[in-house]
Amino acid sequence: MSTYVGRRLLLLVPTLLLTLVTTFIMLRLAPGDPADALLEEIQAGEAQHVAVHHQLGLDRPVPVQFAAYVSRVLRGDLGRSYFTREPVLEKLLSRLPFTLELALAAQAVAMAIGLPFGVLAAVRPRTWFDYAASAGAVAVHSMPRFWIGLLLMLTFAVHLEWFPVIGAGRQGDLLDQLLHLVLPVLAIALVHSGQLARTARASLLEVLRQDFVRTARGKGVPERRILLRHALPGALVPIMTIIGLGFGRLLGGAVVVETVFVRPGLGTLLAEAIRARDYPVVQGTILFFAVAIVLVNIVVDIGYAVFDPRIRL
Repeated sequence: MSTYVGRRLLLLVPTLLLTLVTTFIMLRLAPGDPADALLEEIQAGEAQHVAVHHQLGLDRPVPVQFAAYVSRVLRGDLGRSYFTREPVLEKLLSRLPFTLELALAAQAVAMAIGLPFGVLAAVRPRTWFDYAASAGAVAVHSMPRFWIGLLLMLTFAVHLEWFPVIGAGRQGDLLDQLLHLVLPVLAIALVHSGQLARTARASLLEVLRQDFVRTARGKGVPERRILLRHALPGALVPIMTIIGLGFGRLLGGAVVVETVFVRPGLGTLLAEAIRARDYPVVQGTILFFAVAIVLVNIVVDIGYAVFDPRIRL
């Protein structure tokens, strides 16, 4: 097991290096100039633009800039924001709790909705419930998160006035924070729950057709025990894949949903930094997302080895 985990951890290095290179190059190729954003409120001349470029280190060759950036990252320094001069790491840590609670809550809700529907559809194939659950899963999985968010906002916030729309709630008021969390969580979780339901149904149906399940039935083992002790463990590997990869999509969806609901998380921070051409903040946020996704995938890989020992070989 230690060798298996070590190989997975080694893959972290080239993945993060590729993320650094891609983000760095794409930012430099994108239209816009950080100096223009910094000087937009004053009538700045060419000399001021040159001075700002020199101050930010943007007048150096791109390979030199990249080498300096990687050197700082290896020391744990993600740089400072061009606009607020705050350390990027501090900005990320201050916004992280809002995104983390959104992603974890959405993952829990998606599993609570998708897995039971998928399992029930698998144990009752070709019934009205199976057809209804499959159609509903396809429908919600096909909808864009921002569109679901706007529909939820229009229905439950504007017309029914059940939930608030903007922000994350008052600090220290747990009920207000939970009410502000409901609609963003549903906007992300509904899409993910559709994919989970479809995967759980397909995976469990395949396992239920295996010989060992028929043998257990032939021996008179109760259906409930067959499902919980034999079929579900065999169907977990594809489901774990969707849960692990889905967490990355949940983080990506947070960028859109937090912007729609104006939540002060990493998604909103990234959107603001992209608009302002704040290179250090954009690079740091994307690097954080990459690290989080890679670590989650490593945990999922370890889970594969636990539930299916053949993978370790």
